[in-house]
Amino acid sequence: MSVENVEQAIARAGGAVPLLRNSPIRPHTFPVVAEFTNWRSEQRAWRDACALLDQSHHMTDLSVSGPDAQRLLSDLGVNSFASFGPGKAKQFVAVNNQGYLIGDAVLFHLEDRTFDLVGHPMVHDWVQYNLETGGYDAVSTRDDNSFDRVSGPPVVYRYELQGPTAAAVMEKVVGAPLPEVKFFDMTSLTIAGCAVRALRHGMAGQPGYELFGPWEDGERVRAAIIEAGQEFGLVRVGAKAYSTANLESAWIPAPLPAIFSEQMKGYREWLPVSAMGSLGGSMDSPNIEDYYVTPYDVGYGRLVSFDHDFVGREALLEISKHPQREKVTLVWDSDDVTEAVGSRYRPGLPAKYIEVPKARYALHQSDKVLAGDKLVGISMDAGYLANEHLMVSLATVDPAYSEPGTTLTVVWGEDPNSAKPAVEPHQQIQIRATVAPAPYVRFAREAYRAR
Repeated sequence: MSVENVEQAIARAGGAVPLLRNSPIRPHTFPVVAEFTNWRSEQRAWRDACALLDQSHHMTDLSVSGPDAQRLLSDLGVNSFASFGPGKAKQFVAVNNQGYLIGDAVLFHLEDRTFDLVGHPMVHDWVQYNLETGGYDAVSTRDDNSFDRVSGPPVVYRYELQGPTAAAVMEKVVGAPLPEVKFFDMTSLTIAGCAVRALRHGMAGQPGYELFGPWEDGERVRAAIIEAGQEFGLVRVGAKAYSTANLESAWIPAPLPAIFSEQMKGYREWLPVSAMGSLGGSMDSPNIEDYYVTPYDVGYGRLVSFDHDFVGREALLEISKHPQREKVTLVWDSDDVTEAVGSRYRPGLPAKYIEVPKARYALHQSDKVLAGDKLVGISMDAGYLANEHLMVSLATVDPAYSEPGTTLTVVWGEDPNSAKPAVEPHQQIQIRATVAPAPYVRFAREAYRAR
């Protein structure tokens, strides 16, 4: 039986929007333990002590190597590769011909001509398609996340250590002072007799290290970290808390990939519909392009470099002269949130369920942000911050409404309700929200993002 591709599925559903809004495909899953203690305490750990997060299972790895590996990535990425040598990593960003975002992931330059792209698979698919169809002298191997992998464990383990005591834990487990490593640079360490690569990084906007190596070494390395971390308040973090880490660092995890233009028909015919996610939220435009964002809209403008030719360069050059939206944190009004939650305990049709700590119920969440009756942006990822006692979302809004303190409205819930499995009968409501900086947490904004 042939596999249905995205182009065929769009024709069957009568358009890209109805296909994605009613898609049965799940929101992103973190296939690890939900909670080791409770998600509130686990969120607190990366602020007050040291959090250990297991990244081994929820991300896709695409390894690309060969003489043309860097040329392929440079042709597709908005990033500069001028000084991107082995031992470095970067947030790789790809756009379509019109300058709209396809996706992003962390790109590791491991050795000469050898790269590893790690993250959500939207950008992996695009890179793999161009490798297979573009005549590049390179090869790739792919390791899907543990939910989608056909069989066997991951190829690589990945652990994240972050928080104020992360460096102390690292020094104890390594048994020596840590080498000076610049942000997003890598070094090699030895833990429990195992060779470990360490990336200077922090998912929640706190001091941190991403550690990775062969899967067969993973348990031994993890046990050593846990033992070393006991005196420094190390807490293992489960899937629930981990899913909210991006809200503090202000990384928007899954904007809708801009792959529905006529120029990308060949890609849609190559891409299986199972690779697409679901579209959820109060945005109800029938035009799929109204859900697109540019790199500037979601805070990636600083990564765009025009020192090389790449897909979408001319369009982005024009967009850069007039950035359309800015990334902000929206702090939801606590009384309005309480009212929405309370509607489930009263007779009548309730508001859409607000799940905590992460409230996203589709892979590509797109909720309308209003100033009065005017649409001024899209809220794209919402959740609860136990450290702040607040519900927040990451959004992109028109510059005129991006000043901290501005009062806006998030429209929560769908009208009409879609057929997604995660959508129950509900009424659409409005929740007041106040614009705040992104990242919202001062340390993440002034220390982490300043690097």
